[in-house]
Amino acid sequence: MSNKKHFETEAIRNQTERTQFSEHSTPLYLTSSFVFDDAEDMRASFAEEKERNLYSRFTNPNTTEFVDKIVAMEGAEAGYAFATGMSAIFTTFAALLNAGDHIVSCRSVFGSTHSMFTKYLPKWNIETSYFKVDELDLVESLIKENTKILYIETPTNPAVDILDLELIGKIAKKHNLIYIVDNCFATPYVQKPIKFGADLVIHSATKLIDGQGRVLGGVTVGKADLMREIYLFARNTGPAMSPFNAWVLSKSLETLALRVEKHAENALKLATFLEENEYVEFVKYPFLKSHPQYEVAKKQMKLGGNIVAFEIKGGIDAGRKFLDSIKMCSLSANLGDTRTIVTHPSSTTHGRLSEEDRLEVGITDGLVRISVGLENVEDIIVDIEQALNAK
Repeated sequence: MSNKKHFETEAIRNQTERTQFSEHSTPLYLTSSFVFDDAEDMRASFAEEKERNLYSRFTNPNTTEFVDKIVAMEGAEAGYAFATGMSAIFTTFAALLNAGDHIVSCRSVFGSTHSMFTKYLPKWNIETSYFKVDELDLVESLIKENTKILYIETPTNPAVDILDLELIGKIAKKHNLIYIVDNCFATPYVQKPIKFGADLVIHSATKLIDGQGRVLGGVTVGKADLMREIYLFARNTGPAMSPFNAWVLSKSLETLALRVEKHAENALKLATFLEENEYVEFVKYPFLKSHPQYEVAKKQMKLGGNIVAFEIKGGIDAGRKFLDSIKMCSLSANLGDTRTIVTHPSSTTHGRLSEEDRLEVGITDGLVRISVGLENVEDIIVDIEQALNAK
């Protein structure tokens, strides 16, 4: 029998070493610093001749436990935990890029990531070239001599498109690029990008990893040599995750598999209902056979995740009316919560974009994104149906 433990067991049993108090649950280590035995211990520790905690901006038992779990879940070599998902993304890029480098990215990325690519990285002469989700045949033509990183999200936000991890991984390897995947929507339970060639995987732990809308967090895991550069940059610039948030998130990982299974079950039932509703133009959910990339999703994903996108007939006005008619579900910009969350991107999160820019990333006027929660699915469907029927 294999000694390798299953996903759920690793998530629960991968803990810090017990203290002299023999606690069953990992304690909170709310300390900013750590003490040393003597001058030589202190010198050797700061010289990294010893592997130990020095200062909680560098490492802390709680953040280490959380990172170790994600590393094991993703099949990575090393990792680092950050205060937010965006600090994980920015630090990863800032640590690995130099002035004059170039990024190739899918156009459908999180709004703040897009702002980083277009507004902030150009200050250091770092440019980004985009390809659409249905333009994978154009990826190689965008690669230049100074291209260093190939970056994607899959499933994408908010249109729930799927990119072929294996195909893009082969392109990255062929051109010796650092292949980075935002795996936030899927979680390591649903999808493992490293198996398909990714060098680094990033999560906003604020979403499904937390799962209850409580704390912020981010994490990057992957190849040890790349993570070493990221760690050193983070150690000196200070975007570290707090021990308290790490403790909460590590506890959350113990139920990740159970939660994601139920999220996906509810999401598929809701997506199937929406496909048959007269007020819905189309539905996007990875495990619906009608999804354009259904076969790719089945190849690389264990489940379809918890995000359902659909086009409501009537455009922006219908989308606003739909939101105003919601009774039980939450109107929020977050996702991955126990509570079902409804968002109309065209009139809210992406309302400042031009129509042309919205359409470039699949955000049509009537697109609605639902982060399907853990309520009884019949109650979710009743609320969505009454809002669709509202006049």
